[in-house]
Amino acid sequence: MNVVFLSPHFPPNWYRFVMALHAAGANTLGIADSSWDELRPELRDSLNDYYRVDNLGNYDQLTRALGYFIHRHGRIDRLDSLNEHWLETEAALRTDFNIPGIDQRGIAAIKRKSLMKRRFVAAGLPVARGEVCRTLPALKRFVGRVGYPVVAKPDVGVGAAKTYKLENDDDLVGYAEDKLPVDYIIEEFVPGAILTYDGLIGRDGEVVFDSTLIYSTGVMESVNEQKDLYYWIPRQIPDEVRDVGQRMAKAFDLRERPFHFEMFRTPDRGLVPLEVNMRPPGGLTVDMFNYANDFDFYRQWANMVVHGRFDAVIKRPYACVYVSRRDGVDYALTHDEVMHELSPSLVHQTRMDSVFAAAIGDHGYLLRGPELEPLFEAARRIQARPG
Repeated sequence: MNVVFLSPHFPPNWYRFVMALHAAGANTLGIADSSWDELRPELRDSLNDYYRVDNLGNYDQLTRALGYFIHRHGRIDRLDSLNEHWLETEAALRTDFNIPGIDQRGIAAIKRKSLMKRRFVAAGLPVARGEVCRTLPALKRFVGRVGYPVVAKPDVGVGAAKTYKLENDDDLVGYAEDKLPVDYIIEEFVPGAILTYDGLIGRDGEVVFDSTLIYSTGVMESVNEQKDLYYWIPRQIPDEVRDVGQRMAKAFDLRERPFHFEMFRTPDRGLVPLEVNMRPPGGLTVDMFNYANDFDFYRQWANMVVHGRFDAVIKRPYACVYVSRRDGVDYALTHDEVMHELSPSLVHQTRMDSVFAAAIGDHGYLLRGPELEPLFEAARRIQARPG
């Protein structure tokens, strides 16, 4: 099986997906904008062939790369990056080269939040009222129908960058002057806690692995207010989260796909779907899957792609918590003190790439254990300020 992986060097831990593909027997073909010598040794050892482009955003260079691989290796069986940034590029390449997977016919519904909302409604799921408002008068009319506060976010985008909570007319005018020059969807504000349904879909469309994340604070607040946050994988997934999450998956008819779905738990409307992301959750979350379940998500994804099977036995022996810290903040414990005092539950720590730092901090710590409360106490100690 010939598998092309775009940007195998970024995000930094994504090279493990390529290693897993290679170990599963795939002929692994990489395309990136770094020289061969700049790739980490483990990645070089796992690539059967490599094509360097000047710019991964240059579609002509990507088509030449695929032509090169086809000439040398034959038909391309799969193409992926597992990276939100390249989903539309992947869809175009799959369409042009007749490669299985999400193509140009399906990409709009998984990139545009307004179209996602239509799928949720068709699946009988509750949604926040929302509308793409391209002019200030249209925005004012929408606010007149739903009232303040409202949330404004790019219709195509990921994370909470350039997302606004508008609570009055002054906020509305300021947003109109500051927003990016792209389509924004305006939604009624839904009070509640954000959580996720994450996992892997098999070759026949079934969820073969699932998990959930719960956050100490909203990601929008973490970005806009530069707050510390922590989030965790509990040992049990609530039945209603699994039910709504699987209905979201069916609404998009997925195959062989990692996913990251977001929803709100509201006080009066139950679970309200927010958006779908057709890739693994970012940061260190895939590693959290592995620490919580004592298995290898990278390997299981590769087995699904190459052999069509998922053979891990999921027993969920641990909860796992990600804890962030930000540069320039005076914390009660130094990094060395964290490493020494919390070592029984601390399983991993690393600097976070600057691309992710605004949302999830400059430094990340992973904690795991059979019970959540001791992990929460450790998280509070990591983030505690002096005094």
